[in-house]
Amino acid sequence: MIKEFDAVVIGGGPAGLAAALSLKSNGVKRVLVSEREDVLGGILQQCIHNGFGLHRFNEELTGPEYAERYIDFVKEADIEIYTSSCTIDIVNEGESKTVYLMSELYGLVEVKTKAVILAMGCRERNRGNIAIPGSRPSGVMTAGLAQKLVNRYGYMPGKEVVILGSGDIGLIMARRMTWEGAKVKAVVEVQPYPGGLNRNIVQCLNDFNIPLYLSHTVTNIKGNNRITSVDIAPINEYREPSKEEQFTLTCDSLLLSVGLVPENELSLKVGIELDKVTSGPLVDANLMTNVTGIFACGNVLHVHDLVDFVSEESEACGNAAAKYINSTLTKGEEIPVRTGNLVRYVLPTKVEPGKEALLSLRTMATAEGVTLYIKSGDEVLYKKKHKKIFPSEMQRVLIKQVPADAKKLDVLFK
Repeated sequence: MIKEFDAVVIGGGPAGLAAALSLKSNGVKRVLVSEREDVLGGILQQCIHNGFGLHRFNEELTGPEYAERYIDFVKEADIEIYTSSCTIDIVNEGESKTVYLMSELYGLVEVKTKAVILAMGCRERNRGNIAIPGSRPSGVMTAGLAQKLVNRYGYMPGKEVVILGSGDIGLIMARRMTWEGAKVKAVVEVQPYPGGLNRNIVQCLNDFNIPLYLSHTVTNIKGNNRITSVDIAPINEYREPSKEEQFTLTCDSLLLSVGLVPENELSLKVGIELDKVTSGPLVDANLMTNVTGIFACGNVLHVHDLVDFVSEESEACGNAAAKYINSTLTKGEEIPVRTGNLVRYVLPTKVEPGKEALLSLRTMATAEGVTLYIKSGDEVLYKKKHKKIFPSEMQRVLIKQVPADAKKLDVLFK
């Protein structure tokens, strides 16, 4: 089956839905959203805890409630939706693109379009990514899989749990498993600082007296058919575990919360360049990749803390894509945004002089009593002192107008 659309959005999670709505509200008539799951909403559908929507809707919502708001908006906007449809390829044909979908309902679909927005989200790192020694029993899974099993299917993956990694999903699952009657023995973190938001440390660990072992790691997994225990050891500054101080915790489940990776296999197939730090596409000030007409937003671009900010970024992406489709997207001179002291990355990596720029950044490590500077040469465009900074917390800075004569922006902490 061959179809034609003005724009195709790949991914029906919060990023894809917000981008599709933005396309439609900016005059793009024929918009298709392709989602591989059987329902829209993405990861939000299994995040039944609250804390979503405070920035976007000025009220506290659960993940499914937040998703439902956007799903209703999309249905009202008369946007075409293909669920249970996997995007298998994108072919760049200059001013047009061909997107190939494998749909449960329609079979193989060939879609001709002017623009593509990548909104595939991210995936969790698994045991293979971190190479934990030991046997290969059942009971070892990512924290996100455990969340899906408990929250969507009502299935408890275990009764005695150890969690490796203090990412937000792992912290939230420590609380969730405790609520459901499991005993969470410990959360183990290889870094000397937590990987998740401080509020989740307090609400998910401290409130339930769950131990957090910083600068520790799992050195061995034991068990035949089912995991029976793990060995845990502190590590030194060279990431070497101390065998003398190693201890064992019995458990029937090990949940991995060891980071997220943007889902970019499709991006690579179509020739999109990826950022070595974020693992997401390199984009310009309009969130367009190096392949003209292909844009990226949300967690496929870089991993966000809050879904509210995903929605905001995706709206901006949809706006830029709409201008591209309508041949009104202006692209002037671009200057680089450079990372300095304690800054891991900044997005976008390029901005346009004379225009507004919303920068998102993460730090390399924790630090106290530092000041964030954004400078154009010797001119300070932004300055803010922080009592403490964490790599787990993304910071966003709005520069109302980049100086017209700027040659570069430098972002750093002092």
